[in-house]
Amino acid sequence: MEFDEVRTWVIFYLISFVVLLLALFFTTQGVMLGVGLTLVIVVIAINFLIVRAEIKRIHEKKEMLRKFTQKEEKVPEPEEEKYLI
Repeated sequence: MEFDEVRTWVIFYLISFVVLLLALFFTTQGVMLGVGLTLVIVVIAINFLIVRAEIKRIHEKKEMLRKFTQKEEKVPEPEEEKYLI
């Protein structure tokens, strides 16, 4: 993982944490119980989709690297007249 990607993940999870705290505040007030639970469901769904996409991207990258590193079968070259003087 590169440094830029780590920074993006940290920011994403900090925002998610703030939204979950806001949802907790709404649900403890009792008045906005539906809004708080909706925020929790949205955050969980977005996290799931992003992690799933990241796993898929890593799998595709590994597959591409595996294809590049496979040895290609060499076609035998025809015998040339090596001993011509």
